Amino acid sequence: MPQTKYFGARVAGAIGVLLGALALGAGAYASNRAEAAKPAPQRIVSLNLCADQLLLALADRGQIAGLTHNADNAELSAAASRTKGYPILGQSAEEVLAIEPDLLVGMPARRSAVMMALADRGYPALDVDRAESLADIVREIRKVAGAVGHRERGEALIADMERQLAAIPKPGNGRVAAYYQRRGFLTGTGTLVDDLMRRVGLVNLAETLDKPPLSHMSIEEMVAAQPDFIIVEAGAGHVSDQGTEMLQHPALRDIPRLRLPQAWTVCGGPAYVEAARSLAGQIAAD
Repeated sequence: MPQTKYFGARVAGAIGVLLGALALGAGAYASNRAEAAKPAPQRIVSLNLCADQLLLALADRGQIAGLTHNADNAELSAAASRTKGYPILGQSAEEVLAIEPDLLVGMPARRSAVMMALADRGYPALDVDRAESLADIVREIRKVAGAVGHRERGEALIADMERQLAAIPKPGNGRVAAYYQRRGFLTGTGTLVDDLMRRVGLVNLAETLDKPPLSHMSIEEMVAAQPDFIIVEAGAGHVSDQGTEMLQHPALRDIPRLRLPQAWTVCGGPAYVEAARSLAGQIAAD
């Protein structure tokens, strides 16, 4: 091929690529403009505890038409103190149908009969996936923020969380901790609690023993393993039933304890920061 034709072909090809890129960019820009122009939902109903907390952090008060029956339960929800004045719903589909929501948030993967009844009505719905790490939390914040029309609020929340987390030290220094629950259940890797442990420099006992995400561990096994810390729910300091009684066994008394409110770890959300800060503080004070 003559050199002039060769360069001409290359220039034509480059122009074609450039025009294609411009077309793609224009299409994405138009799509974003269209999404931004779409009116934000004004009758949002939450369908689970984790969705409650994300909506309270990201939506306007006037947008939230209903939270779940556990939203104001301080033992389960880290945002319970913020629910005053919000409509708290029961567990019937009729309550939700009466609202005629323009967005349902928190449709679980395995839907109950009530949730299926709502889904069959064709209401717009957004799944909130379980968050087992900070990366998962960031993903869900962005998803919900976009759905409720407040992307900038979501980004601001993420930036604030990351700023606070960057200031939290890692006093664990590779020491081993076991998250021990009632009836002897041990929390393993791939979980939110495991992610928190790593955040503050702890090693999960379950990982050292090659345990699954949730396993059973007897008191004798725990004593033999001798972790540096046992992490328990904040309310596990007293015996309320047989499930919590074993956590007070004399054989475990010499293992230092770190305590976390259950409400901070039931769902992945903004409370992740408080959980990490609390763990780090307790370790440093030990």
